[in-house]
Amino acid sequence: MKIKALLALFLCSLIGFSQSVNDYKAVIIPLKYDFLKTENQYRLATLTKSNLLKAGFQAFYTNEQIPAGFDRCELLYIDVKKDNAFLVTKLFIEFKDCYGKVIYTSETGKSREKEYEVAYKESLENAFTSVIGLHYQYSGKSVSSSNAVQVQPAAAAVTVAANTPVEEKPAVNVNLSDPNLLYAQPTENGFQLIDKTPKVVMKLLKTSRADSFIAIKDGIQGSLNAKDNQWYFEYYQNDKLVSEKISVKF
Repeated sequence: MKIKALLALFLCSLIGFSQSVNDYKAVIIPLKYDFLKTENQYRLATLTKSNLLKAGFQAFYTNEQIPAGFDRCELLYIDVKKDNAFLVTKLFIEFKDCYGKVIYTSETGKSREKEYEVAYKESLENAFTSVIGLHYQYSGKSVSSSNAVQVQPAAAAVTVAANTPVEEKPAVNVNLSDPNLLYAQPTENGFQLIDKTPKVVMKLLKTSRADSFIAIKDGIQGSLNAKDNQWYFEYYQNDKLVSEKISVKF
């Protein structure tokens, strides 16, 4: 009974703290989606931006300079996902916050066109119908990185009671005033680290250890390891091991 009561309390708290797309100032668009081979293939990034503008959002590509006055957690991060289907192209849209939490998922757009460019364009346009139907209007109640909602102790108690595995992060010092601080956003296989721009600086792939990741930065593959209460990007250059300290907030 106690577990049920705690779970009910947790669900109520989630409802109270739920966010909508109206709580965010703008949307960040990646140049490449996972199901594509090259940046802006079939002009899907361009199509995404034009539809976001049509829906009333401010929108920026990941390689654009974001105007001053934007906190990274006042931004939404859009992704387009592909559903595998026979003879039908299916795409849907996800909006995530700065911590990788899904804020909104669109209806699935479909196309039976055989040519990829035509099918992807039609599917994405159809998926955006539900986004445009949200009638987005910025509410002025955005969530900044300084006041983002944290999991409450009651939620932690439910997790432990339900015996849900919890991935423990190593103890690492984080200096929030560091101008080079990177923020971790969850991906399917690990994390991507973004700066305050926001721009993706490094991609991390999970390993069997919580204190070590396969890391890729500027085309260089190495590893990100926690040691001495710090994170270090380690790789070989001219047959010599290079160890570069990285400031990360998970």
